[in-house]
This record gives sequence, structure tokens and C-alpha cells, in this order.
Amino acid sequence: MSQILTLELNDKVFAAIQKQAQNIGIPPESLAANLLEQKLSQIDNFLLTETEKQSRRAKFERHFGTLDFGCIVDLDN
Repeated sequence: MSQILTLELNDKVFAAIQKQAQNIGIPPESLAANLLEQKLSQIDNFLLTETEKQSRRAKFERHFGTLDFGCIVDLDN
């Protein structure tokens, strides 16, 4: 689901967004939306409760493990 939000930016900020968007080949509104989503997800992670942090860490740690290649592997190869 998406919503439309109208923002008023100063010329300097808009020029920076427009330049970066042009460099990567996307519309400036897409870049602005992506930047805003990334920043808000960082803030959201910061505001998690301790229980939510522990739950996410447990999910991440399920990927931990060891590798057994069946032979000796040395990092000096």
C-alpha cells in the first residue's frame, strides 16, 4: 500500500536529490521516497522494545553455525 505525500524542499536539497537521482537513473521522487524509508527504518529499529530486539537477534543468530569441508583448510592458501 502506498500513500501520496507532498513535501516542500529548499532549492539546495532538491538540487542534491535531483542530481543523485539523475546519476543513478531514477526519478527524484523515487530517490526521495527511498531515502525517507531507509531513514525511518533506522529510527524504527532504534525504538524497538527490548523483547523485539531479542526476538530479532534470535532470528539472526539462527544463521550462525560451522562449516565442515571434510579436509583441513588453511587460510595461508
